[in-house]
Amino acid sequence: KFEIIGEAAKKVSEEIKNKHTEVPWKEMAGMRDRLIHFYFGVKYELVWDTIKDVIPKIKPLIRRILEEGE
Repeated sequence: KFEIIGEAAKKVSEEIKNKHTEVPWKEMAGMRDRLIHFYFGVKYELVWDTIKDVIPKIKPLIRRILEEGE
């Protein structure tokens, strides 16, 4: 799923990214790249922290953006 989230983040328009700076767009795309290409190995603790802490925080932000129809 990280790969899908990261790829989707790359395809979000610059206008939306600039309007919603509270969403870590660049970091989402970067996580995807690290997992797909195994840059410097995968740090599983970082993956777990992202699952546990980051995704629950950004999920409502993304949901709100989608509901606003952007």
